[in-house]
Amino acid sequence: KPATTGLRPMEMRDVPSAHRLLDEYLTRFSLCVKFSVDEFAHWLMPRKGVITTYVATKKSGAGGDDEEETVTDLISFYHLPSTITNHPRHSTLCAGYSFYNVATSVDAEVLMRDALILAKNEGMDVFNALNLMENEKILKDLKFGIGDGELQYYLYNWACPEMEPKDVGIVLL
Repeated sequence: KPATTGLRPMEMRDVPSAHRLLDEYLTRFSLCVKFSVDEFAHWLMPRKGVITTYVATKKSGAGGDDEEETVTDLISFYHLPSTITNHPRHSTLCAGYSFYNVATSVDAEVLMRDALILAKNEGMDVFNALNLMENEKILKDLKFGIGDGELQYYLYNWACPEMEPKDVGIVLL
């Protein structure tokens, strides 16, 4: 069971607040995506077998029925099934890939552990995460194995200096 209080699948009503949260978070990085609200909804609204996004919220306002919910934490991962050939029992490997995650009411490690639990609950066989953004700080403690290669982005027509993975706030699909 996830540890983050109130964690639930993101709904359309959460999009404006979740978009603001991610947009503000991504300003910490030298290279990042600037999603419009519509782009955010397109890329992160949950779609079975494609993308999973959970949010935690807190109530804000004076109380009563008009209280607004503000998204405080966001977990997302995309699904990438692979075909297994020539195996008598298994035909598909279900992989989850960490997408965008923002933790403000809990520690980032707690939120990533919640992502692992949610991915397992959705039938993922493996969960992958890049060492981008703040991930590198928490992946070792969560027992992630280091891959055998490095991800290199080549951005056509962009004048970008070389940068460390911790300075990159973009996950390309």
